[in-house]
Formats: sequence, structure tokens, C-alpha cells
Amino acid sequence: MRGLERANRGETPLGFISSQLDSERAFGERRALHPAELPTGFLTMLMTDVEDSSGLVERLGEQYRELIGGVRRLLQETAVACAGQPVETRADEFFAVFESPGSALQAAIAAQRELRERSWTDGVEVKVRIGIHSGYPTLDDVNYTGLAIHTTARICAAAHGGQVIVSRDTKEASQDQRPAGLRFVRLGEHRLRGIPNAVQLFQAAAKGLPSRFPPPQTATRTRGRRST
Repeated sequence: MRGLERANRGETPLGFISSQLDSERAFGERRALHPAELPTGFLTMLMTDVEDSSGLVERLGEQYRELIGGVRRLLQETAVACAGQPVETRADEFFAVFESPGSALQAAIAAQRELRERSWTDGVEVKVRIGIHSGYPTLDDVNYTGLAIHTTARICAAAHGGQVIVSRDTKEASQDQRPAGLRFVRLGEHRLRGIPNAVQLFQAAAKGLPSRFPPPQTATRTRGRRST
């Protein structure tokens, strides 16, 4: 099921894109740290979602468990290696926070490169959407909540497999700490479901990442692309 279809089914608990297929839920696990272990303040949030995961379930059957386990490990290890804090893993979705926006961008680029290079179960191609947003999420007794979390989830849902989309807030916050060779492709302002104001979106472009994608999966479409 595509991320946008899931996002359009209502508000996302804990900021995640909701309504996984029952077949996917069978393979899911939730890993949430104690709130005392999580950072607060201005954070950069990274969320991922496997494109066409239902198709992978149908094709692989029980072998999907091995595949999604490998994807989770890759994302978790990459986040930690880039000074991030994995927060939660649910079915084919992953959520991590970073105190440095540059580190979140580094993790996203590294993860996409590794996903493209790795051989997967039965030779399938695994494409992951990544959405990144910077802001001030609220940490309650269970997990992060608030508009910043929902914005990150909607940005993730707007991306295509293999793509990294970031908000203007992340682009500006990372100005002095961007990974070498990173550039941003302007995708225009978009209305994201449940978010009161339009959000400027950018594609993170770097060597080893696909560069051409359809317009973001939102209610609005842009007129053109421009690198910044």
C-alpha cells in the first residue's frame, strides 16, 4: 500500500503513517525507548516507509520477515552511526531523531546508497521513502507527539521509493553542516493533509542516489524543479 494512501486514512498515532495491511502487521514490532532516554528541544526527525511493501509480502510470503528484518537493521545501524537515536520501528516504518540536521541528511543519503547496493531476498528491489523535518516535537510519557511529528510523516508519505524529501526548515537548519556533495532540488510549496500551512519541499540529491522522480504525492503539484 502506498504511503499517501495510508496517510489519507486519518491522523497518524505517534506521527507514523497508519493502516498497515494485516499481513504486514504480522511481521511488525514496536521498539520505543523510555522517554527519559530521548532528546528534546530542536530536533530533526527522519521517517521511512518501504514502497509497495504489500507487493513484497505477496511475492515473498514468509521470506518477507527476513527482508524487513534486514531493512530495519540497516536503517537502525545507519542512524546510530550518524549520531541519531532510533525511536520506533513498526512493520515497514522506521522513525529516528537527530540533534543535528546535517547528521539526519547524512544518514538518509547513506541508507539510500546502501539499500541500492545490497542484494535482497529473492532478488527483489527494495525502495524506501524518506521524509525529514526539523522542529520542536513534544515528548510525553510515551513518545513524541505534535505537529512536527505529523509534518514529518506527511513528508515521508509524499516521497517516492528511493527518494529523500526534506522540509525548508531542515534545509535552512543544515546550512553549515551539510554532507559533502549534497544539493537540494526545489519541489515547490505543497499542502500536506492535516497540516495548516503549505510546506516547502526539497529533494536531497547526491551522488549514488536516483535523481528523477514524479511530483511529490500530495494534493498539489509543482510547476518545475530547481537546484539550490
